[in-house]
Amino acid sequence: MERIKANEPVEEVPGLRTHSQEMASLFDLRLQILNEGFRTGGLPLRIERRGERLGLRGRLPRRDGAGFQMQRLSLGLKADGTGLETAVQRLHQVCGDLAGGRFCWSRWPSNRPRCQRPHRQGAGGAADGFTHALQRFREAFESDPVRSRNPAGRRSTWATAYWPYLRRLAMVQEQHHHPLGRALLVQTLESYQLASRSRQQCGTVLAALARQEGIPLPEDWAVRSGGYGLHRAGHRQLPTDRQIMAAWHRIPNPAWRWVLGVMATYGLRNHEVFFCDCSALHGDGAPVVQVLATSKTGERQVWPFLPEWVKHFTLADVRRPPVATDLEQVTLQQVGRRVMEQFRRYKVGFSPYDLRHAWAVRTIHLGLPDTVAARMMGHSVAIHTRTYHHWMTHRDQQQAVNTALARRHTADSP
Repeated sequence: MERIKANEPVEEVPGLRTHSQEMASLFDLRLQILNEGFRTGGLPLRIERRGERLGLRGRLPRRDGAGFQMQRLSLGLKADGTGLETAVQRLHQVCGDLAGGRFCWSRWPSNRPRCQRPHRQGAGGAADGFTHALQRFREAFESDPVRSRNPAGRRSTWATAYWPYLRRLAMVQEQHHHPLGRALLVQTLESYQLASRSRQQCGTVLAALARQEGIPLPEDWAVRSGGYGLHRAGHRQLPTDRQIMAAWHRIPNPAWRWVLGVMATYGLRNHEVFFCDCSALHGDGAPVVQVLATSKTGERQVWPFLPEWVKHFTLADVRRPPVATDLEQVTLQQVGRRVMEQFRRYKVGFSPYDLRHAWAVRTIHLGLPDTVAARMMGHSVAIHTRTYHHWMTHRDQQQAVNTALARRHTADSP
């Protein structure tokens, strides 16, 4: 057992130059996917590769019984596909012992020889082929000329819209040892709840991977991965204008009060609050906010809905909180997470994204054309229509009813 510091970095493989280095890099990618899954699942340990050997790393009990500390637990496993499979089992075993208060160092002496499971015929090849496919997919994503114009947005999109579903795919593959093919893709998709946004997004990502690898998907793939008709936004309880104003008054910190006000008035994403130009709010012209090109979907202009909120929320007095925004050091997702944390801290009563949805619904009720609203929100008309279908349908039906009643009134007039 070797004690380590909590912030000690894990070894990294140098750049890809030889075949052995390339295989090591692919192995590390697979290991990274697994560890990200352990983190998301709330497990306290990670698998660590040190040279040609695998071990565990995390908060473990001190041998003297005086609490916990970051430590390594040697497994004596070779850093290959078979060793990694065994390491995953060991990790779950140790986590189970920790959770049940059964962990004992005497069961894990560092010099004890390990018995590895027999190698499954073809399992290593399937895993290597899977990892190669993920590597190709990532490289194609990174080299896309449109995404290359906005590196910060590209990193954020990968982290939030691609990586979670590829991680799930890797976990399913690791559990069932399926080669990358139709059966694995279907099984991964089916692991998500029906009619959920996650299932829909997973279907989109896996379809892109299937196109790259030439994997035929079921004819009803779009139906299986869709089913999001009204969208969750159509069912959630969005805050009313009165509730938004009341929440603004409850926040004691003027900087975070400004954040809520500008998000409510302009329908901005969490991170866009820190990447927008509000200088037009000081002049006599239209109080337009300019979202900068460094944001997720690039540069665009947004008008206030409601315009009177610019004055009510004193938005001209720009007071951004001191949040790190150097995109060489942080991601857009990390910037946006700070907003979520502060909303919870001040017990706002709704999520930051509810303000964005409420802004969109407000523009629908006020009659702003859907194409214009979609452009201001920084997404496609198709996404806008699908997300806010419920309210648009109600608006269109109400307009049709009003037109019919007006026509009847005209016909009945003398």
